[in-house]
Amino acid sequence: QVELVESGGGLVQAGGSLRLSCKASGLDFSASAMGWFRQGPGGERLFVAAINWRGTSTYYGPFVKGRFTISRDDATNTVTLEMKSLKAEDTAVYYCVQKRIGIPDSIDTVDAWGRGTLVTVSS
Repeated sequence: QVELVESGGGLVQAGGSLRLSCKASGLDFSASAMGWFRQGPGGERLFVAAINWRGTSTYYGPFVKGRFTISRDDATNTVTLEMKSLKAEDTAVYYCVQKRIGIPDSIDTVDAWGRGTLVTVSS
């Protein structure tokens, strides 16, 4: 059974940085594309970032604008999202996602979801 466990969320001031991690188990991690979605208060779940199984290609939502970086470590089955220059509108629950074939950039095509980690950015 696939399990994705996020960590690293918390409270940060606007302009600050935060590092989210997702530890995966129960899957062939090195063969999976990984990514992140987020859902703000009362909002829809939005694509944030994804990385292909080789780690050679990354993809980002339009609101990221160079502020976030996704990376992966196949030795530890971990995907990381480095977030800088955080804004109040980045406040959301961030979900780790996995997709066996293709890129997890659409809610409808994600194969597995984590439970999420809350990021709160104070202005």
